[in-house]
Amino acid sequence: MKYIVGIVGMALWLFLLRILNKSKLNFWHFLIGSAGAFILMLVFLEPLLMQPLARIVALLASLPGKIAGIYAAHYKYGVIFVESSVGAISLKIDFECSGIIEIIAYLSLLMFYRVYTVYERVYVGVLGVIAMVLANALRITVICLMIYFCGIDMYYIAHTFVGRLVFYGLSVLIYFYVFTKPQIIKQKVGSFRYDSDK
Repeated sequence: MKYIVGIVGMALWLFLLRILNKSKLNFWHFLIGSAGAFILMLVFLEPLLMQPLARIVALLASLPGKIAGIYAAHYKYGVIFVESSVGAISLKIDFECSGIIEIIAYLSLLMFYRVYTVYERVYVGVLGVIAMVLANALRITVICLMIYFCGIDMYYIAHTFVGRLVFYGLSVLIYFYVFTKPQIIKQKVGSFRYDSDK
């Protein structure tokens, strides 16, 4: 049933985008386009990509632990096992921890960001997804290291505060270099441009 609703929603979304594009309502085209793409990707792509993404994040996050012999991962299940001096804990990389929501949001915004050409959007999209996966793996690594060195009581602080600060701080940097900086550089005011060679 959700796929039928998704297909009907996609048809309405495409129709609305066509009207907004013909009317040259660029802001609304960007807003409706990005929001619709986000919802449709959540409906159609999230079920397919969540588990492989969780496995990739678990693999990348486990590399420092494996090298140092601190913690181990079971990639097939997206689980990391951390043993500290005061106990052990298993971390399951699930929907929230996989980073799928943030990646879909990033791609949804980028699809309708007209500062880039289509080829530039594909290139920046691939690089941005790689950067977000690495940022998320670093977040999980930080959580695992805090648990290993400070004990399992540190889980809540590591996951809820420190891990999110790491991931969202890196996400802000990615968004700055992908969305804000190119917009400023390509901005034109009268005859002045930031990217001119003069």
